[in-house]
Amino acid sequence: MADSDIHFYFDPVCPFAWMTSKWVRIVQAQRDYSVDWRFISLRLLNSHIDYGAHFPPEYEAGHTAGLRLLRVAARTRAEHGRDAVGLLYAALGARIFDSDVAQEVSADRELRGTRAFVEPVLAGIGLPASLADALDDPSWDAEIQAETDEALGLTGKDVGTPILHFEPPEGVAFFGPVISRLPDDEQAAQLWDHVVALARFPGFSELKRSLRERPQLRAFGVSEDEAGKQEDWHGGSRRQKK
Repeated sequence: MADSDIHFYFDPVCPFAWMTSKWVRIVQAQRDYSVDWRFISLRLLNSHIDYGAHFPPEYEAGHTAGLRLLRVAARTRAEHGRDAVGLLYAALGARIFDSDVAQEVSADRELRGTRAFVEPVLAGIGLPASLADALDDPSWDAEIQAETDEALGLTGKDVGTPILHFEPPEGVAFFGPVISRLPDDEQAAQLWDHVVALARFPGFSELKRSLRERPQLRAFGVSEDEAGKQEDWHGGSRRQKK
């Protein structure tokens, strides 16, 4: 397979990865980039963490659901090709974060990793319901772990999701960018050019601020119309808390 212009490593339950993916899809359409949607699991990334001691109660269920969904994505790739992963991620993210049921799904994070949640998503994009069998199949975890390790090998371990690799295998890779709202078409291209320019400088390491607004997604009670008006800022969180 000819390499893609962008490798995008995602966990389907991370709201910031979802927002970044929507931005990347805008840029992809403008620049005619090809994107290979790859896997990074927050549950595997944090496998050494005592969830009960470090996180709110819902995080373990949420991250575990993300791993279960990545199993479905891995089987989808094996049986239906890499392009199908992009379609699946788009459908999963829309249902988790941008649909009429987004707030309900956000409140019950374990629901995301169930057949009742996944099968309608598969049907909506023309994929067989049998792919949901992978939810309970840990044989896919080695492949997901390998891509998680691959992603961290590009950036170092003190990061989260998403990770982008532009012009692989020799091009630049970076964590994020973490954005809380979707830029318009003009802003999307400008942001892309600025991020890639920064990442291409060999001495560039990090640009960060802790203050951030809630992701402008329906899962967090923000409509698309309100997204452009929201100015309520909140403290940031560490990578594992996405």
